[in-house]
Amino acid sequence: MKRTSQPRYDLVVEKDVEITLRDGARLRADVFRPRAGGRFPALINIGPYQKDKLWVPPPDLEEKPNPYMNWEAVNPLWWVPRGYAAVRVDTRGSGKSPGETDPFSLQEALDFHDSIEWSAKQPWCSGRVATIGISYFAMTQWLVANLRPPSLKAMIPWEGAADMYRDFAYHGGIFCFGFVTNWYNNHMAHHLLGRRVQDSPEAFSKNWLWQFMRNSLDTGWYHGRQARWDEITIPLYTVGNWSGMGLHLRGNSEAFMRAKSRHKKLRIHAGTHYHPFYAEEARQDQLRFLDRWLKGIDAGIMDEPPVKLLIRTGGGKNYKWRYEKEWPLRRTRWTKFYLRPEKSTGTRGDPVEGALTTTAPRTRSALAYSASGMTKAGVASASWTSTALAGSLPRLGVSFQTDPLSEDLEITGPVNLVLWVSSSTVDMDIFATIRNIDPDGRDVWEIGQQQQQVPVAKGWLRASHRKLDPGLSLPYRPYHAHDERQWLTPGETVPVQVEIWPTCMVFRKGHRMRLDIQPRDGVGSAPYTHYSADYNAGENTVYTGGSTASYLLLPLIPHR
Repeated sequence: MKRTSQPRYDLVVEKDVEITLRDGARLRADVFRPRAGGRFPALINIGPYQKDKLWVPPPDLEEKPNPYMNWEAVNPLWWVPRGYAAVRVDTRGSGKSPGETDPFSLQEALDFHDSIEWSAKQPWCSGRVATIGISYFAMTQWLVANLRPPSLKAMIPWEGAADMYRDFAYHGGIFCFGFVTNWYNNHMAHHLLGRRVQDSPEAFSKNWLWQFMRNSLDTGWYHGRQARWDEITIPLYTVGNWSGMGLHLRGNSEAFMRAKSRHKKLRIHAGTHYHPFYAEEARQDQLRFLDRWLKGIDAGIMDEPPVKLLIRTGGGKNYKWRYEKEWPLRRTRWTKFYLRPEKSTGTRGDPVEGALTTTAPRTRSALAYSASGMTKAGVASASWTSTALAGSLPRLGVSFQTDPLSEDLEITGPVNLVLWVSSSTVDMDIFATIRNIDPDGRDVWEIGQQQQQVPVAKGWLRASHRKLDPGLSLPYRPYHAHDERQWLTPGETVPVQVEIWPTCMVFRKGHRMRLDIQPRDGVGSAPYTHYSADYNAGENTVYTGGSTASYLLLPLIPHR
């Protein structure tokens, strides 16, 4: 086995290099490359985060501050000495690149394609290019990979939504208002109100938010903003985050299951979305992968099992890695936990309306709750506070929990919540949250991507979007078509399947697993909060038992 590339080169920095695109537009980039003569592979990213904006990392990051750190991008002081060039491109209409900003668009993907091919033709480049980066710099990787740039030889999309409808804007058909609007407006402010860059006077001028809200079904507008798995064939290291429910998890696991790449690996970790990327352990995995596909240096990474999972045991500490041969795990015991009405006390005195049990109730029962997410005095759907206060209002809906566990219980994989429901209205929003409750009745929180407290897992579905794609749906992972609205007939009982994003948790002996079903965002949702159905009145009902047995299908992993 060969060693990976070792530090041996000094750094050269070229600022504001112009890249001419196929339509004559010009982007500006910074190039960080080895000083020595010769040709080196290039690592490239493109985005609106302003290549000249210095990122000062937190003190506990394993990469230390330096003048070249940039948000969510590789550190040139680590990669360039090892014989790689790093190319950072301000996307069209941002930073120092003029034009009209259109994040996650076909135009941006075409610009990325041309930037990759430009890099490959430079005298310092070996002609082999890889994409790498976190979040935005991962999301754009899927879209350019659809176009198959000839010089793109590998990709590491690190925590990147891959479907701008299902992963980013509409979770189960419900608009992710809190993140999408704040993310876009925040970066508009950076360009127009922050340290102004006159090179891009049209920055964020496009009616982008209107377009996303106007296109609330997946009927063609999102085609250029979604990974097309059949067209992604290059070596792929897809990396998700268990805490990334709402943005950076589903796309990465879907990629491993569906991309046509012969050589692909899946890694899922936990915690913030920047600490893991810069960890020494992670950089070594990135380097071994890129050495293999860009330099032909085989350090053995492709001989290891293709799946690497950080197994969560609750509370965010002392988690350990485990290698697996496939995803989902072949030894999974898919187990139904049925919903059964049963009054009891839950977390800190919160009521719990039912139990989760592996035995199906024989008789049919019903639990009703308010269909409106707005029932607090002074808050109404006509007020902007209806979205600003999402996640901070009193609990609504119904909750179910297991008895205290008699032994540790691991769930690792996708989750499907199968419900029988009705409503007195023509639609119904379902927000599902899985929580880990300790013996004292307190939530065991995980560290979220933005360092916030998050529960175990979440899923969402607007009932009018319940139509499934039969070709893509699996028993454990429903795939919704989102191409038409199937309105409810008030009072009619219908089955729905709620996709709960993949998760991993070892629930400890004595703990309880809790499921909340609510008409609005539950605990630990921010910043991925939603514009829920703006009903002023009405009642939703969940049915259990008999011919309408609702259940949570969980991926139980037996002890080895």
